[in-house]
Amino acid sequence: MTAAVEVRRANTILYCDQFADTVTFYRDTLGLAVTYANDWFVEVHVAETAHLALADATRATIPASGGAGITLSWQVPDLDDARAALLERGIAVTDPSVRWNSTYVEFFDPEGTRIELWSPAP
Repeated sequence: MTAAVEVRRANTILYCDQFADTVTFYRDTLGLAVTYANDWFVEVHVAETAHLALADATRATIPASGGAGITLSWQVPDLDDARAALLERGIAVTDPSVRWNSTYVEFFDPEGTRIELWSPAP
């Protein structure tokens, strides 16, 4: 079966009540490179064809969700190294767990969005 649409790039947009803190978290704490920015919208590079945009909910027509119903799930090459780097930056990260043949950890951004880092289980 042929896909109905051909996706070449994935952009996820989070509408944020805590816009400045959330931008600081992704840009400075996680170290994701900014690919576009203006005074109410910032896009960061997550992976080769994946970007995350952060929009100031007070300036947008879509309200913030407070992280409800959203999980950002990112595969990383070395989960232990990624977890250690997050802990060094003061981020509260869960202990590794195994689910669906993957080892994963979880943490949250200032908006309450759940972020899951995972690697294939050994």
